[in-house]
Amino acid sequence: MHDFKAIILAGGSGERFWPLSTPERPKQFLNVFGGESLMRQAFTRLAGLVEPENVFVVTSAALVGATRRELPELPRSNVIGEPMRRDTGAAVALGVAVAGSGTLGFFPADQLVGRPKDFRRAVSRAVATAARRDTIVTIGVRPTYPATGFGYVNPVLGTFVEKPDARKAARYLRQGFLWNAGMFIARSEVFRTAFASHAPLLLPLTNLRKPTARRLAAAYESLPRISFDYAVMEKLPRVAVVKGDFGWDDVGSYSAFDKYFPHDSRGNVREGPCTVVEADDNICVARSARISLLGVKNLVVVTTPDSVLVADKSRLTEMKRLFA
Repeated sequence: MHDFKAIILAGGSGERFWPLSTPERPKQFLNVFGGESLMRQAFTRLAGLVEPENVFVVTSAALVGATRRELPELPRSNVIGEPMRRDTGAAVALGVAVAGSGTLGFFPADQLVGRPKDFRRAVSRAVATAARRDTIVTIGVRPTYPATGFGYVNPVLGTFVEKPDARKAARYLRQGFLWNAGMFIARSEVFRTAFASHAPLLLPLTNLRKPTARRLAAAYESLPRISFDYAVMEKLPRVAVVKGDFGWDDVGSYSAFDKYFPHDSRGNVREGPCTVVEADDNICVARSARISLLGVKNLVVVTTPDSVLVADKSRLTEMKRLFA
């Protein structure tokens, strides 16, 4: 692991957990799950695999200060701010540039890992695989249901597919496909070769030296807005897959409250001053005004000092429509 460097991708905008999260303080800064912020957890579980000076964070320019305060162990220059949102394709390319040579691992800042020791074992196996193979290694997580919001990888063929419909997801589950956890490990030159072959518009970013704010602004202006999954991973003829079983969860929406918080006798999750009468299976999070629910079911109701959310649980995947 002597040449291993970790890049934490932390460019989230806070939409899926609004109003608890906002563009100024998105999901990765929330300490709702586990007592520490998700970003802090992402950094802590890398302990023993990589020294702090070899951990980098790619975030938005507006969040550089908050990220440095959240992770004071990192050298200030290791927190890099993107001037505009261009999705994870550009973020990975920028990570390759700032981390330089060696074996690089990319990890999202906004996930939960229930068993960090098992996570570190999986990452160690992935780094060892990346050291001897000229391909990108992804960590596949055993699925627990036919999710349509995750990408999948075939662990036998090494083929990568993004977010299927419900029918395909059910078939992938039967065929033993794994969830794509959004973690990618390879030597720096392998990443550059993949960009050159499949996303040439992003390739110049991987070679950017001394990424000052001015240089980044000029470079980002013409970049496509595309995820690394679509730009590169789906186009690779084969990827290496390391199976990981470490209590992974994307915690991608308020539905995570149903999984990690206790329920009352009628299936309601209540955090803060919530009054519930003849109401079932609701998520009630009162961070400001008291919430009172009467005779309703399957709602998510959240109050903060300046906003209120009321949503049907079945529509949580559409949260981005509120910001269109």
